[in-house]
Amino acid sequence: MRRLIAPLLLAALAWLVVEPMVLVGVDAIRVHGAWTTGPIHSFLTDPNEWRAVINSAGLAIASVVLGGILGVSLGLFTRLADFPGRRVVSALLALPAVLPPLVGVVAFLFLYGESGIFAHLVMAIARSDTPPWRFDGAGAVILIHATTMYVYTYLLVRGALATFDPALLEAATALGAGRSRAIRTILLPLLRPAIGNGALLTALSSLASFSAPYVFGGGFRVLPTQIVSTRLNGDIPIAMVETLSLVALAIVALVMASRIGGAGVRGAGKGIAPAPVRTGSRRRRIVLGVIGWSVTGWLLLPHLMLLMVSFVAQGGWTSTALPAAWTGSNYVSLITDPVQWRPFATSLWMATLAAGVAAALALAVAMVARDPRRRFSRWLEAGLALPWAVPGTVYAIALATMFSVLQPAAGRIVLIGTLWLLPLAYLIRSLPVVGRPMVAAVRALDPSLDEAAASLGAGAWRAFRTVIFPLLLPVLAGAAALAFVTGLGDFMTSIILYTYDTRPVSLEILGAIRGGAFGEAAAYGVVLTVISTGAFLLAERSRRIA
Repeated sequence: MRRLIAPLLLAALAWLVVEPMVLVGVDAIRVHGAWTTGPIHSFLTDPNEWRAVINSAGLAIASVVLGGILGVSLGLFTRLADFPGRRVVSALLALPAVLPPLVGVVAFLFLYGESGIFAHLVMAIARSDTPPWRFDGAGAVILIHATTMYVYTYLLVRGALATFDPALLEAATALGAGRSRAIRTILLPLLRPAIGNGALLTALSSLASFSAPYVFGGGFRVLPTQIVSTRLNGDIPIAMVETLSLVALAIVALVMASRIGGAGVRGAGKGIAPAPVRTGSRRRRIVLGVIGWSVTGWLLLPHLMLLMVSFVAQGGWTSTALPAAWTGSNYVSLITDPVQWRPFATSLWMATLAAGVAAALALAVAMVARDPRRRFSRWLEAGLALPWAVPGTVYAIALATMFSVLQPAAGRIVLIGTLWLLPLAYLIRSLPVVGRPMVAAVRALDPSLDEAAASLGAGAWRAFRTVIFPLLLPVLAGAAALAFVTGLGDFMTSIILYTYDTRPVSLEILGAIRGGAFGEAAAYGVVLTVISTGAFLLAERSRRIA
């Protein structure tokens, strides 16, 4: 059976993941039925294109460095330091993971924009009518990326530290090594894989980022905004070359992140969560607590701002530091008005469908590729991981290209303008999110479980249903929840592929922002955040049941 299923799964992944990318390459050098290098030459000789490439690369590097420093520092601090409320702070610092990107950008607008709270406070203190700064350009985008994307490195470092034994640091110190040397020679080598994966996720997210550069970029153009602009201008071949340039940057990021991660260090922990390092001083615990809670409060300001703005009526906050009046009408109209609720319903069914199919496909691939020594296992695993190395912008363009013509022999059907293209895009983008942990979980299963089930007379299906699947359920539920949240808040793929019938909530938020209905946009964002948090809580519940 496995010999029959493996080729089918390989064919499905090749059709969904590989062929769209190949078509992008073909369309970059084939214009009106003729082969040409004209689009590539135009791209290479245009200074604006080079500026977009350099800006994208520089933005990714700055995001990785600043987000990495913040994520590693917070991971070490919340895992090893001892202060009041440490567990609560640890959980709160993960909240940016459930904040949709476009919604977070709206919150930053109200925090640091020219009409934001901080600008008004400075104006009131200085008794000035002129905003003290313009929150735009590369600096604004880098600040947004660093304070929202740190969560990738933070979560991975915390996970790597979950079984680290601080006694190793104490032993090194007792043998004469200074604290900094012990951290540099013992702790950081252990964390290299986590830091490398965090850097990769941050770099890919930064390269694909559209919301922050679109709202705050001003003249700072990056490849995602450049691609959309070029497509809207109708110059499709140039857009394809820009898309391939973004892929090239993503591949460079993948290689560099692999070098950062290295091979890692094994056997550095006991396999149990360590206790925090005891400070032995109440005053020091209080100081550490003040630092931890202050940094957490600053990083969660966008969430608090979003909640506050959601209670502001349209036009009720224009020239004052704080809103003059409050209202709950944004939530009332969102719940009672079918027109406003429809984008939520659309996003919910599309994200649920995509996450469910991605989970089923990833589980099937993981079971078939259980033995890593087999060649088809490596190909299947690579097929699952490929969308992770390609920005969402690129796949949106690739899918629009592939499913715009009818060529059944080449696996191409017309899905443009239908209900199914956007859920299919969500499915492909979520494959690495679900697939990588599933493959790891399946390969970690003890083979003696299958042998025990077989010796007791259970067939393969019954052994899977009663023994294997319950063990995999926590990982599957967690990964599916992450895929669901990714699809629910997706903006970049949606803005390229949506139709009137599949208009998701992220596009509704953009429309509300453009119309000046910031309270309505914030209410959408708060409900999105609540739904995302609920999805993770459900996944956590399945872990307890299993």
